[in-house]
Amino acid sequence: MAEYHVITGKCIKALLCLDVCQADAIHPTASEPEMAEVAQLYIDPDRCVNCGSCVAVCESEAIYEVNELPEEMKKFAEINTAFYKKK
Repeated sequence: MAEYHVITGKCIKALLCLDVCQADAIHPTASEPEMAEVAQLYIDPDRCVNCGSCVAVCESEAIYEVNELPEEMKKFAEINTAFYKKK
């Protein structure tokens, strides 16, 4: 399985992760219309380079490496992927 990071439901949309993402893999951004509609931010598993920069700045500790997701949060891997499939 490819390694990438996943944002979970603990996300408070502080947007700090957007500023440090080297791969522009986190959306929606503040300027995208979906921002007002979504409950959290999402990481595109196909673009994530697994650098971990987002983890270091996340105030709500909402970001995990996909292989380290707690059991009760594993559903967020598919939730993140689904956000990009509908685009």
